[in-house]
Amino acid sequence: MSVFAAALVTWGDTHGRRGLPWQGVRDPYRVWLSEIMLQQTQVTTVIGYYARFLDRFPAVQALAAASVDEVLPLWAGLGYYARARNLHACARVVAQRQDGEFPRSARELALLPGIGRSTAAAIAAFCFDERAAILDGNVKRVLARRFGVTGFPGQAAVQRRLWALAAELLPQATDMPAYTQALMDLGATVCTPKRPRCAACPVAAGCVARGEGRIDALPAARPPRALRVRRAWWLLALAQSQVLLQRRPASGLWGGLWVPPEFDTEAAARQAAERLAAAAPPVQPLPARRHAFTHYTLEYTPLLVQLPQSPIATAEPSAAQWFGLAEPGLAVPTPVQRLLAELAASADPLRAWPTSAPRAA
Repeated sequence: MSVFAAALVTWGDTHGRRGLPWQGVRDPYRVWLSEIMLQQTQVTTVIGYYARFLDRFPAVQALAAASVDEVLPLWAGLGYYARARNLHACARVVAQRQDGEFPRSARELALLPGIGRSTAAAIAAFCFDERAAILDGNVKRVLARRFGVTGFPGQAAVQRRLWALAAELLPQATDMPAYTQALMDLGATVCTPKRPRCAACPVAAGCVARGEGRIDALPAARPPRALRVRRAWWLLALAQSQVLLQRRPASGLWGGLWVPPEFDTEAAARQAAERLAAAAPPVQPLPARRHAFTHYTLEYTPLLVQLPQSPIATAEPSAAQWFGLAEPGLAVPTPVQRLLAELAASADPLRAWPTSAPRAA
């Protein structure tokens, strides 16, 4: 075993995280689920979602037998919804082509929908003791600091260097679950992005970033880029205690989720509102809101239209449907959840937006 790996395993035995529901698990279904949920999401947030998901889908066969409409509501709020769609697609492949058994090697696991190289290695290491290297965001930070790897980790050349390091440092013995968990724990609890606890680090000796005073500089930040703003108008049609929602296409932003009908121009939204009723209803523009994505910011303006009752089979556009404001189990993205919750809690919908400036959602 390498000195690096030995130090990590020893440290993990005493100082690693304890009590997380997926720790010590050898079931690839549960390990896979936790790894997918933990991508881009904090542990404290994932714990509740993980428990609810397993309660509804305790095995890969149960997930495969469900429809994506049953899966998405349990994912709503976690973001990055392609993960949920890929999770469902992967479960069906495993159930239908693998007889419900996950492949036992990282190479084969990485061929499944939505399972990348690092996730495949984590499953193989935790469940099958395979000597496979992981390289998630936390591990990239640990290796970049410890060995002085310069450059943004998202760049191909830097990533190749980090993968090579991760493979070189693997233990030779069959301590892969302990080593992999300790490496994850080190990045999550000690070698943190800000204010790392270097005095508690088991591999601080020889750390390039610490020795050269470059802790804040490594790993290098993503090169700055101008984030564009995309404008949209949401038709917020209310009829008594119902709201009109439209399902997004299966692929792309918020794929498969329900949102208010969206338009590129205010005029198009107003025309849709007019087609909802025999007489043109009054339309009230509400202050714009903003929601930040990785590559752009969405600025959306709700156009409120209140109808005496929900039209039957005349909703515009045709794919939209009427739902109760507090519709149980409906898969909607977080900004829509908040919007509907504010409306449901307000006797006067206009009071849900007390300011006129765009605000974050």
